Amino acid sequence: MQRLLVALLAAFDAAIAAAVGLVVLLAPLTLLWTLAFGITADWGALWPLTGTLWQFGHGVPLAVTIPAELLVALAIPPEAATFAVSVTPLAFLLFTLLFAARSGRRAASSGAWLLGSLSGAVVFSLISAGVALTARLDAAQTPLPLAIVLPAAVYLVGALCGAVRIAWEDGDGGLLDRLHDRVDARADWAPVPAAVVRGAAFALVGIVGASALALALTTLFRGGEVVALFQSARVDALGATVLTLAQLLYLPTIVVWTASWLAGPGFAVGVGTAVSPAGTQLGVVPGIPVFGLLPENSSIWMLIVVIVPVAAGAFSGWAVRSRLVWEGTPLGMVQRAVIAGGIAAVTAGIAALAAVFAHGSIGPGRLSDVGPSVGPFALALGVEVLIGAAILLLSPRNRDELAEERTDRWLAEMTELEPLPETPAPASDVPVREVTAFDDTAPLDDLRGFTAPPVDPADRRD
Repeated sequence: MQRLLVALLAAFDAAIAAAVGLVVLLAPLTLLWTLAFGITADWGALWPLTGTLWQFGHGVPLAVTIPAELLVALAIPPEAATFAVSVTPLAFLLFTLLFAARSGRRAASSGAWLLGSLSGAVVFSLISAGVALTARLDAAQTPLPLAIVLPAAVYLVGALCGAVRIAWEDGDGGLLDRLHDRVDARADWAPVPAAVVRGAAFALVGIVGASALALALTTLFRGGEVVALFQSARVDALGATVLTLAQLLYLPTIVVWTASWLAGPGFAVGVGTAVSPAGTQLGVVPGIPVFGLLPENSSIWMLIVVIVPVAAGAFSGWAVRSRLVWEGTPLGMVQRAVIAGGIAAVTAGIAALAAVFAHGSIGPGRLSDVGPSVGPFALALGVEVLIGAAILLLSPRNRDELAEERTDRWLAEMTELEPLPETPAPASDVPVREVTAFDDTAPLDDLRGFTAPPVDPADRRD
């Protein structure tokens, strides 16, 4: 009964996640649709547009076809009538991942992490299939298999990540417990998996934080170019609102581009272009306002920014090092080297996955290659994180750290010892000898506080 309840609650979570994502799109689109076309507008195209954008936000590419009458009106060449748009606005994808991770954690806390994750993914895939079959646009087509599989895969990955984290720590009485026991059986290597995951999390937090800060500083110094592109677009208030909302949805994607720039390989904004610390080579850039943040030129000296990912790796190494028991043996050094390599590998893998969604096409012709290249970005970031983590993990500890570790170890050993038996209190019925006169046979302790009685004058001798 409890497992059935967990499955139903996980399915309900998946339905809520899909509904919230669709409503977040549908509500502003309805308002904009009303302002643009009035109450008498054709509402039949509103749901297909919402569903198509929802699929696109989960990584499903769009095949855009410009109608013939619009080609003539805008004087667009016929070869540009059909193109793909595949650079994903990662805001929707991140929302689904976080919501699914929350549902997975709840299922793991209830003792049925696998059933809850699969139940939620199945329901999310059914909703994705319904959206894909009912929301079809002639001007922007999505591949039906990808429209069903990709949103469900995103939800499943998020749910499994959240569930496995809780089930690994608290136990699940099944598969993960058996795996955990096998890892613990190798006492020397038992802390390695947890250290790798912890270090990779710290490295990714450092890289994302540094990239967001760099993007904020760039916006502060080059905000005038963004405003100028807004003005040159000659759009009204409604058009400016649409542009602003679209760029906000692409904000996590731009953070990934910034991380690739900090790592060194940079990114492209068209075929034959490059934006990196080593140099900037731009041709004709689209008049999208956010492209006003692109640097006009750069110097080889700007490669100093690659120290940021190295510092993120050092930060992860420090976080892991503080929880490891120092072993100066060759085996201990090998373990630390494996941890450093694992941190770099996990970080590079997640960076590659983010680059897959952040790279692609945004238009015809030259705009078919935009964003960071997957291989160079992942390789450069992994090597830089490896250098930083290895410096902290493989360097010898100083005297203060060793003394602190010995103290912590001693305290841990003392807490494991059995407490000493309590000393019984002295019995209250032991007689106390009262001394009223001098008695040379009385013990010395009994004479403490003794005062001699007064002498009668008649007893005095002459």
